[in-house]
Amino acid sequence: MSIQDTPPLKSRFAVLYGNLLRYPARLRLDPVSGAALFTLVAMLLFAFITPLFFENVNAMGRESFAPPGPQHPMGTDDLGRDVFARFAYGARSSLSVGILAAFTSSIIGISLGAVAGFSQGVVDIVLMRISELFQVVPRFFLALLVIAIFGSHLIFIILTIGLLGWPEVARITRAEFLTLREREYVMAAHAVGQSTRSIIFGEILPNAMPPLIVAMTMQVSSAILLEAGLSFLGLGDPSNPSWGLMLNEAQQFLTRAWWMAVFPGLGILLTVAALNIFGDHLTDILNPRLRGGR
Repeated sequence: MSIQDTPPLKSRFAVLYGNLLRYPARLRLDPVSGAALFTLVAMLLFAFITPLFFENVNAMGRESFAPPGPQHPMGTDDLGRDVFARFAYGARSSLSVGILAAFTSSIIGISLGAVAGFSQGVVDIVLMRISELFQVVPRFFLALLVIAIFGSHLIFIILTIGLLGWPEVARITRAEFLTLREREYVMAAHAVGQSTRSIIFGEILPNAMPPLIVAMTMQVSSAILLEAGLSFLGLGDPSNPSWGLMLNEAQQFLTRAWWMAVFPGLGILLTVAALNIFGDHLTDILNPRLRGGR
């Protein structure tokens, strides 16, 4: 491929931003993706606005196991606490863990993947062997072990999930860097004497972002599921209601108060499904060549 065949950096960004600007129009033609985006936006607004209307989510009432009704839209639990209030706080907690853990794993993964892909050699081999070591053992069991030993504070849960999720992002980043570092515009940047930092952050990383954005979206859903699993086993932060913790509290009352388990379960299902559908649609938007092949 000649230099003339390689799109300049500006045109690459123009294609990317053009696809993003056309996103609403394409979304209207795809009801499933539109529903997924609507679900995500609605859940985010619900999670971070609704809890402001409840002063004490742990306030106990006189009515235990009250079914869903006008006074308690999602019923009450065994201690008379309003399930709707706890669902709202749980949404905020679960989404916060998912977003912050995904951000942590993305920062670590992109940094290490960029170093491995750009430097190659011994550094590349060592970093990839470390990532493989993390991937050999299932992430859930590693998180289970770490939190059981060091505690279950919310911040620690976020850091644990984030530190365990970086290998996937690192490998995608490395693969993109290995491909892009051989492009003519990167070689031209080397030839004119641009610094390594300028080449990485100004030339390669921006062009590697489309698949990384998709990977970050998937990291959020993975982190939500992992946190829910840990909380369901009683290893979550008891001071911060989450959907997983609500499922843990509901498991002994499934036949008596179905609403205690159904609503947090639906919250997890809808959020994770919407994230996965939205992530798949982002692949189409940010990778025009892949879309053209479908």
